Amino acid sequence: MLFRLVNDLAMTVLMLIAIAYYITGNMIHEVVGVAVLLLFIVHNFLNRRWYKAVLKGKQSIRRILQIGINLLFLVTMILMMISAVLISGDLFSFIPINNDMMLRQIHVQTAYWGFIIMAVHIGLSWEMIINSVRKMTGLTSTSRIRTILLRLLAVLVVAYGMHSSFVGEMGSKLFIYTPFGWFNDHSTFRFLIDHLSIMGIYICGTHYALKFIKKHEQRAEN
Repeated sequence: MLFRLVNDLAMTVLMLIAIAYYITGNMIHEVVGVAVLLLFIVHNFLNRRWYKAVLKGKQSIRRILQIGINLLFLVTMILMMISAVLISGDLFSFIPINNDMMLRQIHVQTAYWGFIIMAVHIGLSWEMIINSVRKMTGLTSTSRIRTILLRLLAVLVVAYGMHSSFVGEMGSKLFIYTPFGWFNDHSTFRFLIDHLSIMGIYICGTHYALKFIKKHEQRAEN
């Protein structure tokens, strides 16, 4: 579990670095992209049993959502990686591509969509992640003060994430081709904070939506 958490954390951080194209430059962008691909392959290998059990068991709302998001994330990452290799200017420059405009559009927009879907994917597993961290750190007891502080932090993260999302016009970037240039005039630290807070919107939203669905299903059973 620790290895899985480290692998997924590394992949998340590298995804953020890959989006910061105008901060890193093309060569680092491509090297980081290859690293993300390798970590993504490891992630899927470690969770290979999930694919075998996709059609097994009870298909609850939570499970259907998880299957849909996971498969969508898989398709998005595959499209992003294939287009990345084809438009490469350094590592895979030996691949001859004459008109790569459409491929660049696919690469950039699947990257933005992958960023959002990745956050939702994390949100689906947030409860499991928190429980694993608690066991590793020994914080198994409940604390009302800690809970209140963490929820307050979540509210602040979501509020700032909404601000960053509007300022950076994230909504339009999901549907209109815009080269990786957002926040290129900001510091690296500001870039990471802005994007982590945007991820926080979807992680928190997904996590609490699942809690609501779980309570609704429990009431229906009773």
